[in-house]
Amino acid sequence: MRLLSVTATAAILLSLGTATAAAQPDPSDSPRQAVARTYLDALVSHDAGAVPFAPNATRIEMGVQTGFSGPGMAAELDHGPLQRAIQGIRNVTLVETGDVVTAHYLLDAGLVGVRLATVSITETFVIPDGTIHFIEATIVPVAG
Repeated sequence: MRLLSVTATAAILLSLGTATAAAQPDPSDSPRQAVARTYLDALVSHDAGAVPFAPNATRIEMGVQTGFSGPGMAAELDHGPLQRAIQGIRNVTLVETGDVVTAHYLLDAGLVGVRLATVSITETFVIPDGTIHFIEATIVPVAG
């Protein structure tokens, strides 16, 4: 019985970091779109090493500030407990207007390989100089 619970616990912990899909690189991306895509990839890979955050970058999610600095947001992407439930993202579209890139995508979240929820996310990135200075996210649950 104890071996079964240890095995089940190990399976749960391993599955928390398992991702099914990331933002696939697109050779047609502009430089700003490629920067935004590094962030989307880090959501799934839990590796923010390639995300070029400005030191004083901030993030607003549903009207609440959730990111307070570039290093803090990188650490959250790397080690944040909520990010571990992200199983993958799909249907990514990017639109660029000036220094702003707007990403729209579906994000699947769950545990132990079981999808529990899908949300539609729109994130607006302000990227004036090749680094992310600001992100604003709107999240809407998807039925089904």
